[in-house]
Amino acid sequence: MSALYDLTIAEAAPLLKAKTLSPVELTASYLSRIEAFDGQLNAYLRVLPEQAMAAARKAEGEIMKGGYKGPLHGVPIGLKDIYNTKGIATTGHSALYKDHVPEEDATTTRLLAEAGTILLGKLSTWEFAIGGTSFDLPWPPAKNPWNLAHDPAGSSSGSGAAIAAGLAMGSMGTDTGGSIRGPAAWCGISGLKPTYGLVSRRGILPLSFSLDHGGPMCWTSEDCALMMDVLAQHDPLDPGSADVAKPDFAGSLQKGVKGLRIGVVRHFFESDAEIDPEIKSGIEAALVTFRELGCGVVDVTLSPLSAYGDAATLISRSEAFAFHEETLKATPELYGELARQRIMMGAFVRACDYVNALRERGRLIAEIATVFETVDVLICPTMPGVAPKLGDLGNMMSRSRPSFTRVFNLTGSPALSVCSGFSAAGLPLAMQIVGRPFQDDLVLRVGSAFEKATAFRDLRPAQWAQQALAAE
Repeated sequence: MSALYDLTIAEAAPLLKAKTLSPVELTASYLSRIEAFDGQLNAYLRVLPEQAMAAARKAEGEIMKGGYKGPLHGVPIGLKDIYNTKGIATTGHSALYKDHVPEEDATTTRLLAEAGTILLGKLSTWEFAIGGTSFDLPWPPAKNPWNLAHDPAGSSSGSGAAIAAGLAMGSMGTDTGGSIRGPAAWCGISGLKPTYGLVSRRGILPLSFSLDHGGPMCWTSEDCALMMDVLAQHDPLDPGSADVAKPDFAGSLQKGVKGLRIGVVRHFFESDAEIDPEIKSGIEAALVTFRELGCGVVDVTLSPLSAYGDAATLISRSEAFAFHEETLKATPELYGELARQRIMMGAFVRACDYVNALRERGRLIAEIATVFETVDVLICPTMPGVAPKLGDLGNMMSRSRPSFTRVFNLTGSPALSVCSGFSAAGLPLAMQIVGRPFQDDLVLRVGSAFEKATAFRDLRPAQWAQQALAAE
């Protein structure tokens, strides 16, 4: 058997079901690994060893008595610290919410618990999912397991770092402009921003109500599919929740990708914006793999990248300021500098500009729907470059330019980031796979097929633990 932290959810699930692997053993191994290494990585804001072991013993008892609930039963996970957890602090990584203890779980927190997952702890995030990599908050920022001197991206920074470092089997992130897919890209894992409305956001600290998404982050697309089988539930308490038929996410992976039509949004990264040549090389190599798998590959054209970015920026700034206005005016000192600056930008957006951005959003949604009449999925970069050095605060605002991710927050399309290789410096490369609304299962199928056709999921960040120990 592989080291326990190297097991994927898909590999661990049959062992747990067969009672050859104990949830107690599995959880204890993760807690030991967190204790040994997270002091340098900072993926967790709060570890819950007593609660986790109690949940593991409960899961073990249920399985031993024949009460196996499914592939997530007994699986240790982490939650980004903007997911409400009943009786456990949910801080948004902010001094403002440092003592905030919710009275009930987020819907997703509850669904995962009901599926038998083991909550290891709450994971690091940019402040209120907007503040950037900051050093003026109650806890230090997370680091990138592939190189501790580099940034893991955000805002779901701890969620990405924990998966890459083997400190959780699955995690939950949120994505308003790329905050699942960015950390997935720089940490070399798989992260899905689902279709808008497919996963409940009730009980998640909001940033931009019309752009916020919650979704899974795992080592593989297959594991993301297993989590989506639990997460995709209609929630009448979330006004944005969609009441649609749920596919068999994990089961659909077996269908393969032969005959699928892949559209490459080449102008995004060849004329609309500059990207790292290694990112482009990774995408070109991936397209060769898809052709070998029997896919057709064609170039497609959308509106310029800037059209999406301009509309998304106006909408997200307006909605973020609307949520934070009162507390920002009353206690600005309780916000970190980057979060305060970014939220304040929304105060200068005119109502007419917000309305026009919504109109432009409608046009862009209609346009991408037309393109999807000719292809099954789209391919484009996730990030314009590999992970930069940690703490480069002067460039934090420009790091989101260009943004290939917020395009699909604006359209609500399902978008998956997968590892597409490694740079000469050993840092992960990534690409996005994007589908029609509510075809998240197809997006995951394409991602999983690519991962199984390449060797990138066999490579773990081998040096990070040694770096962490050397720094002790």
